Amino acid sequence: MGDNSAIEWTNATWNPTTGCTKISSGCKNCYAERLSPKLKRWGIKKYKNNFKFTQHEKELELPLKWKKEKKIFVNSMSDLFHEQAEFGFIERSFMTMFAANWHTYQILTKRPDKMAEFSKTFYKLFRFPIPPHIWMGTSIEDNSSLHRINDLRKVKCYNRFISFEPLLEKLKNVNLKNIDWAIIGGESGPKYRAMEEGWAWDLIKQCKKQKVKVFFKQWGGPRPKSGGRIIKNKTFDQFPKLKKLKVTHEKKFKKLKNQLDVEFEIKQHLSKKIKVTPVIQIRR
Repeated sequence: MGDNSAIEWTNATWNPTTGCTKISSGCKNCYAERLSPKLKRWGIKKYKNNFKFTQHEKELELPLKWKKEKKIFVNSMSDLFHEQAEFGFIERSFMTMFAANWHTYQILTKRPDKMAEFSKTFYKLFRFPIPPHIWMGTSIEDNSSLHRINDLRKVKCYNRFISFEPLLEKLKNVNLKNIDWAIIGGESGPKYRAMEEGWAWDLIKQCKKQKVKVFFKQWGGPRPKSGGRIIKNKTFDQFPKLKKLKVTHEKKFKKLKNQLDVEFEIKQHLSKKIKVTPVIQIRR
């Protein structure tokens, strides 16, 4: 975890929140739940609550310290859009992502309905969607969770992606309209549920037919790299096409970015902690 990640489709992980709550079959063997007690035993303070959902204000500005551009997986150990996540905290997380816009952020949630709600509120305030350096995604593991795609499509953003991991069954007639990228992978860990080749290959074909880029992450097994990443003698390492802000959106984003730069500069240069009025205040 941190600025060097072993996850194949990202470079770093950033966890402004830790802990979560199981809501679907993909959560059954959650690696974050398994890892959290170990991190607590190692004395890492942010895991003192084990797997109980916790917001960490001190972690909010971490990406600003990474000066070299990275792909950053947001909340590998939690869900930024958890039911207990405060909209004000989510807002502050996004302000960091807007300020440190040399990075690419990959946000993955099993709660895309709340993600959509946040994005709509943001759009009402600023009149532009979540910018293209922030990819908004959801997890889908079986047919019962396919409804999340509809919620993801409602998110006001430039880039949307889906993580089909752990893939637990063959997915039927997946509608990938307005989806840019798909990650596909089997489950890993001591109690992993094996993924069949036919499930993954059929999904790859559906993605190809609908012109969605594919990243085949892993077969899974006792360990993440147990089965490798090759399927039918092929490796899929595709990433979505990079998009640019529309001219009208770019002007509005730059105005917000300039305000944020001033705020973060004040925080950096004053020795005392000061209370800076947030640029936006989103309340539920």
